[in-house]
Amino acid sequence: MGEALGELSEALRGGPEEFTAVYDRYFHDVYRYVAGRVDVQAADDLAAETFLVAFRTRGKFDPERGSLRPWLFGVATNLVRRHRRDELRHYRALARAGAEPDTGSHEGQVVAAVSAQALRPRLAYALTKLNRGERDVFLLYALGQLAHEEIAEALGVSYGTVGSRLSRGRAKLRNLLEEK
Repeated sequence: MGEALGELSEALRGGPEEFTAVYDRYFHDVYRYVAGRVDVQAADDLAAETFLVAFRTRGKFDPERGSLRPWLFGVATNLVRRHRRDELRHYRALARAGAEPDTGSHEGQVVAAVSAQALRPRLAYALTKLNRGERDVFLLYALGQLAHEEIAEALGVSYGTVGSRLSRGRAKLRNLLEEK
């Protein structure tokens, strides 16, 4: 496995043909994470933009500082941050709607596939109450399925910061979900 990941790191430094291997390996994971944070149309654009930015800035990737997967999730998280107002608006709209997306619709199928359970209005509301750092850590963990070390690499924070943000975020979510 390590050799294959090393090959992907080398592919990142190559041209468009070589970069295709990076895209093929990580696009679904990045898309799933981004789709859980923004609406479906924006997710398509942001996931694609993640790889465009990664390709353009591939010279900045340093395998000595971390692995490729967290680096890509860091790029994706930064792009999502730029769309933060839209993200908050999306969660507030889900919370106001009071209903889950129609699972027969395309958007409903994507949301269901992304989160194993469709986002519930109370959870959407609770996510708007987390600060940006807590929300980023929680969603990288829950949607991106990154380990604590990978989240630390992706966000450029310490392992301890990841643990404390995740702990605080979980406590806030638990309290908010129990309130209603």
